[in-house]
Amino acid sequence: MKLNNGIRLTWLGHSTFKIEADGQTLLIDPWVTHNPVCPDALKIFASLDVILITHGHADHIGDAVSLAKTYTPTTVSIVEIAGWLGKQGVENTIGMNKGGTVTVGNVKATMVSANHSSSFTEEDGTTVYLGEPAGYVIEFGNGYKIYHAGDTNVFGDMRIIGEIYQPDLALLPIGDHFTMGPREAAYAAQLLNVPAILPIHYGTFPLLTGTPEELRELTASQDVEIIALEVGETLD
Repeated sequence: MKLNNGIRLTWLGHSTFKIEADGQTLLIDPWVTHNPVCPDALKIFASLDVILITHGHADHIGDAVSLAKTYTPTTVSIVEIAGWLGKQGVENTIGMNKGGTVTVGNVKATMVSANHSSSFTEEDGTTVYLGEPAGYVIEFGNGYKIYHAGDTNVFGDMRIIGEIYQPDLALLPIGDHFTMGPREAAYAAQLLNVPAILPIHYGTFPLLTGTPEELRELTASQDVEIIALEVGETLD
């Protein structure tokens, strides 16, 4: 599968993606410094225009503050995370909530539901509640739409996400233990009725045992393409 006209999607490992489109560079779930599978060459960016955050766990938000201060992007998140980032000295935040859509440049990001938890452990051991987890449907200037599910199990309202937003590509977690595994992701594919799925959130740690091969077997009877990228690989 190729993406639609001028979109470059690079997997930095786990749930972190760099997307280059419409003259902008977006980063979803900024976790690179301590990401054990992210190639060192991809931990530094020429520029960052937009950061999207799905929830507050360290393996999704770990570099949000440092990257935001270095590159001064617009950082989009649920309102509680935006407030927390502001207290860390981050500027240019957009706090939003589920069902809302924000436009940043030529990109529209709609926040949708996810079922998970969301908190961050400070250096002193204090756990800070950071609102609810979310996913995003990102629409580019050419109309192409990518759904990043965030960390989640499968849930029935994925059918609504598919029907309303009709994403062209879904980035779905398959690792199991902390998110859905391949069995649940295969059912999510039916609910979303999406033409292509790119598995994420697997293989980073031994606990995350789900594999793209399992998902491909479980979706063999469905009309869906399973795209398994290597970490650092770009789909364009």
